[in-house]
Amino acid sequence: MTPYRRALGCLLSLVVAAGGTACARADGTPARQNAAHAAAAHAATDHPRLRSLLHRLTTKDGGPGALVALRDRPGGTVLTSGVADVKSHAPMRGDSRFRIGSMTKPFVATVVLQLVGEGRVALDAPVERYLPGVVRGHGNDGRRITVRQLLQHTSGIPDYLTYIKLEDVFDHPLAHHDTRDLVKLALAHRPAFEPGTDWSYSNTGYLLAGMIIERVTGHTYGHEIRRRVIEPLGLRRTSVPGDGPEIRGPHPRGYVRPGKDAPLKDLTAMNPTVAGPSGSMISSGADFDRFLGALVRGRLLRPAQLHQMLRTRPTGNPDGGAYGLGLESHPLPCGGLAWGHDGGILGYQTTGAATVDGRQATAMVNVFPGETAAQDDDMTSAVRTALCEGRSSRAR
Repeated sequence: MTPYRRALGCLLSLVVAAGGTACARADGTPARQNAAHAAAAHAATDHPRLRSLLHRLTTKDGGPGALVALRDRPGGTVLTSGVADVKSHAPMRGDSRFRIGSMTKPFVATVVLQLVGEGRVALDAPVERYLPGVVRGHGNDGRRITVRQLLQHTSGIPDYLTYIKLEDVFDHPLAHHDTRDLVKLALAHRPAFEPGTDWSYSNTGYLLAGMIIERVTGHTYGHEIRRRVIEPLGLRRTSVPGDGPEIRGPHPRGYVRPGKDAPLKDLTAMNPTVAGPSGSMISSGADFDRFLGALVRGRLLRPAQLHQMLRTRPTGNPDGGAYGLGLESHPLPCGGLAWGHDGGILGYQTTGAATVDGRQATAMVNVFPGETAAQDDDMTSAVRTALCEGRSSRAR
């Protein structure tokens, strides 16, 4: 999964008819005509594997549009394919903003670990210390669950999304959801396992992590993410929208497919409180690349806390995936590890990763849930291909 260096022939916004993809600077600036002509001879063979994957995402896999943002010092590139709007047929823009779903989790984990570094939160302290009486009932007990276990999905707390009807969100996308109510929905069910004895992905753990941030700092998790991460890194296309249903700035429409072979439904406007600290944020490919690069290279966390974040346990994924604290690692086909996260929220599917030697890549397709499982595989392949091609480019 993840990063890249700008290729020589892809200086700007050159459309390649055979693959249906375009190339732009990471800031989305369109190419000048003469630069495009100058790059034409090289561009036909530039990133051929990535272009093929983008084309698959927007044809065989059924996505309206897709992009991959690549970053490797000193610059970045965005490859795009398909459309941002199925009605107007406006092309996907390289500077698009979009909902990143669970790629919110590394931001939340970063803030919690900053608080650990400041001595305000202890990773192995019970959740009860920070949220007294909140995690109780049906075998769930915050006195026996630690902050670390929330961040690493080893708490056993049920995932609240299991108990939300997708159709209700389709029909009422602007409805507000209170985080405490979502937590109570999960805690009305028995835990999946005893704390610390297994691994199972639970969005509820990150709702609780967001609540811990608010209890310790006196500010919302969104405020702390803006103050501690977004503003210091200059992530101008990244936001924590709260109740706001809009995506500000250039963005593709976000679509869902209510059923197999059903027509696409536009859910661009939705209230992201249904995801809250587990998946509400908005970003761009270039911004998320910048964030991941800064995170894994130690710009956001002290060494001790970064070490804790990168201590992983297996997830059972056959590709060797392992989960740390808000970051997942996967072996790359070219060697080494990709560190990142996937995201899925109604309208958008995303994935992004980085390597510790300075490569990052983020992919997005503007439909979720998708029509086929192949969309997942091709998204993952796009990011991993980008990382490995970036490695090859640096070696030359």
